[in-house]
Amino acid sequence: MAKKITDRSEDYSQWYQDVIREAKLADHSPVRGCMVIRPNGYALWENMKEALDGMFKETGHENAYFPLFIPKSFLSKEAQHVEGFAKECAVVTHSRLKSVDDGVEVDPDSRLEEELIVRPTSETIIWDAYRNWIQSYRDLPILINQWANVVRWEMRTRLFLRTMEFLWQEGHTAHATKEEAVEETERMLEVYRTFAEEYMAMPVKTGVKTESERFAGAVETYCIETLLQDNKALQAGTSHFLGQNFAKAFDVKFQSSEGSHEYVWATSWGVSTRLVGGLIMTHSDDQGLVIPPRLAPTQVVIVPIWKSDEQQENVLEYCDTIIEELKELDIRVKLDDRENYNPGWKFAEHEASGIPLRIAVGPRDLENHNVELARRDTLEKNIVDRDGLGERIEKTLKQIQIDLYDSAKKRIDENTHTVDSYEEFKEVIDEKGGFIYAHWDGSSETEEKIKDETKATIRCIPLNEGEEGKCMVTGKPSRQKVLFARSY
Repeated sequence: MAKKITDRSEDYSQWYQDVIREAKLADHSPVRGCMVIRPNGYALWENMKEALDGMFKETGHENAYFPLFIPKSFLSKEAQHVEGFAKECAVVTHSRLKSVDDGVEVDPDSRLEEELIVRPTSETIIWDAYRNWIQSYRDLPILINQWANVVRWEMRTRLFLRTMEFLWQEGHTAHATKEEAVEETERMLEVYRTFAEEYMAMPVKTGVKTESERFAGAVETYCIETLLQDNKALQAGTSHFLGQNFAKAFDVKFQSSEGSHEYVWATSWGVSTRLVGGLIMTHSDDQGLVIPPRLAPTQVVIVPIWKSDEQQENVLEYCDTIIEELKELDIRVKLDDRENYNPGWKFAEHEASGIPLRIAVGPRDLENHNVELARRDTLEKNIVDRDGLGERIEKTLKQIQIDLYDSAKKRIDENTHTVDSYEEFKEVIDEKGGFIYAHWDGSSETEEKIKDETKATIRCIPLNEGEEGKCMVTGKPSRQKVLFARSY
C-alpha cells in the first residue's frame, strides 16, 4: 500500500498538506484561499481558545463582539492603517441579488450608498464605539477582547498558515496614560509567550518589529517568533502599542482627574488559527500529527481487541474501568470500539491524528492484568501493569509535554547562528537557514537590500539584548544584533 504521508525530507510542503489531510484537520473550500476546518481541527482550535480565553480573563479582559462590516470611511480616518490594509480588503458594494433566466445576478439598483469593508481587523469599528463609551478617566481602562473571523485578500495561501479568511482573537484596550498602554502591550506579549511555550510546547523568541514590519497604524509592534522544522520562521503572535493614533483619528478624549481633556492611549493584540499550522510544523513527524497533551482534544485513546463475543464483553468491561479512572483524573479519553476496522488500521489512524497516548487491550492483557501503552511522540510501546495506570498515564502526559518542548528547543538552538559578515550571512542562510543573529545599521535601505538579495527578513529586534557593533552590510554603527530568518 502506498504511504499516505510524504516524508519531510522528500517534499516538506506536501508533507504538511498530507499531515492535515490524514489528521482530518481541514479541507480546501470551494472559495479559493479559504478552508473548511473539520471537527478534529476545530477541537484543537477550541482548546487553544479556551486556554487563551482563561489567560485573558485572568489579566482583567472581557469579551465583546463588534460588526463584521466596517464603513469604508472608517478606514480612511487613520492614514497608515488604510495604507497597510487597502490591498487586502474585500468590499461589499451591493445589498441584494435578483433572479435571471440562468440563475442570479447582482441587482444594479441595490448599490450601497457607502461601500462596506469585510473586517480585516477591527481597530476602526471599535474605536468608533469607544468614542461613545469614554468620557472620563473613570471610564478607563477598557480591556476588551473579541473572538471573530477576519478576511484579508490573499493570493498565495496555505492551510492554517495563510488563508483569506481565518479565525482569531483581537484585543483592543484603552488607557489613560502611555505607561499603562505600554505595560499592557508587554503584558499581552508575555501571555502569548507563556501560551506558546507552556501549552503548545513551542519555544519562541520575543522582540519588536522594525518600522517597515510594524502593524499599520502602530507606534511599536511586539512579536513572538518561532522556527519550524524546515528552518523557516513563523510570526506566531503580535501585540501592538498604538499610541494615540486611533484616539486622534476617531476623536476619543477623556477628562482627566485634573479636569483637562486628553486623547486616550491604545493597544491591540492578536493570535489566529495560524497557531495550528505552527503546532503542526513544530512537532509532527513522518507518521503524521503530533499534539502536545495540554492541547490534545483526546489525550488517550483505548483500542480494545477481541475475537469472540465473550472476549468482547470482558475486554470492554476492562476498558470501562480504565475510562472511569482516567475521567476521574480529568484526562480526556476516548474508546475506539468500532467493529468494522482492524486494530492495525486504528493504530495508524490514531498515530496520524496525533493522540498523545494509545492503550491497547486484548484478552491476554486481562489474564495478565496489564495493558500495552504507546507514546505518540516517540512511538515507544510498553506493557504496563493495570494497577496504578491512571497515575502512570498522568505522569507520562506531563513528560510528553516537557519532552516535546525540549526537543523543539534543542532543534531551534542547533539552528540558531551568529554571524559578523554579510558573506557569512548569505552562506548560512542558503546552506543552513534557521535563525541568524547579525548586526544591522537600523536603516530601511539596508533592511530592504538584505531582503531583496537573500529573501531573509528581520524577524524581530530582541528585547533587552544590547550589544554594540558594526552592520554586517554597511559597516555603520549598530546598537545590537537583530534576528533574521526566511519566513512564512
